[in-house]
Parts: sequence; structure tokens; C-alpha cells
Amino acid sequence: MSALVLASSSATRSKLLRNAGLDFTAQPARVDEESIKTSMHAEGAKPIEAAQALADLKAARISSNWPDAFVVGADQILECEGVWFDKPESIAAAQGQLASLSGRTHHLHTAAAVAKEGTLIWRDSAHATLTMRTLDDAAIASYLASAGDTVLASVGAYQLEGRGIQLFAAVQGDFFSILGLPLLPLLDFLRGHGVVPA
Repeated sequence: MSALVLASSSATRSKLLRNAGLDFTAQPARVDEESIKTSMHAEGAKPIEAAQALADLKAARISSNWPDAFVVGADQILECEGVWFDKPESIAAAQGQLASLSGRTHHLHTAAAVAKEGTLIWRDSAHATLTMRTLDDAAIASYLASAGDTVLASVGAYQLEGRGIQLFAAVQGDFFSILGLPLLPLLDFLRGHGVVPA
């Protein structure tokens, strides 16, 4: 079977692949995500277009180091009323993000790509719509105290797979894509190319 590489440092994406029984190597792609997102946003690109561009770039960049492997790149952008959110840099920033999302509906745009021998051979994207409950300062503080620094790894400052689900009134969309990877379409592609057993 061909080697599989995940071009990401995301512990959640790694966990999704591990839980699905895949053997892979994780090698993060060094990409200036902030610069690319800022530029594309300024040019009027849609959030999914920026997420796909980043997923493509990550997969292609790592693929040049692993010519015989299938390399998976992924990215995700959270958008709320025209504002794009990035991973918070501190707990204080996470508190501000959650306060901004409180009582509002936001959208998660998730993109993935697979490259082999430097060429993109597969792409997929997914959209989810999430409505957060109205949260007061005490509720946000309680959540952040419980979740700790793990919130810094999420564009929304929450982990839906844990206590973060209590922050929400409604969630529409594929669960795995919300976590950061359109897993079912990816597994289908990998099975079709003999990367994982059928």
C-alpha cells in the first residue's frame, strides 16, 4: 500500500485518521496562512475558496518531499457575518471570540486536498452552520476554565466533540467536517486508490 501523509499539525485531524484505523505520518506544512487569508479576504474571495487554496498548498508542498505518498492537506475557515476568524492566540482572545459568536449563527468552511508526486489529484469541501447559545461572561469563563489551552487549536475557540457542544443551540453539517476533515469522502477516495483496504 502507498504511504499516507497528513500535512497538518492538528491533533484533531490526526485523531480522526487514527480512529479510522489509518497508518500515516504527520508532517506539518510551513505555510503563511495568515498572509494568504488576509490577501484573499481583501480580494473578495469566499471563505471556502481561501480554505481550499490553503489545503491545496499544504498538500502540494509536502508532496514534494514524499513523491510516492498520498499527501492530505486541509484547512478550515470560520465566518460570521462577513468576519473571518482565526485560531485565538490566547485565552483572552478566545474569550473575545466566544463573546462575538454568542447568540449568533456562524459558518464553518472546511476544505481538503490530496496530492501525489506534487500534483493535486483530489479535492473536497464541506459547509456547516452552527448557532451558539447566548452566553454570559460567567458561562464563557467556565467553559474556558474547563477546556484550557485546547481551545487555542480551534478556529472557533471551542471543541464540539467535548464540552464545547454545550455552547450550541443548533448544529447543521457533517460532524467530521466540523472537526476539520471531510472524513467520509476522503476515506472513499483512499479506498478507491488502494491506500486503505476496501
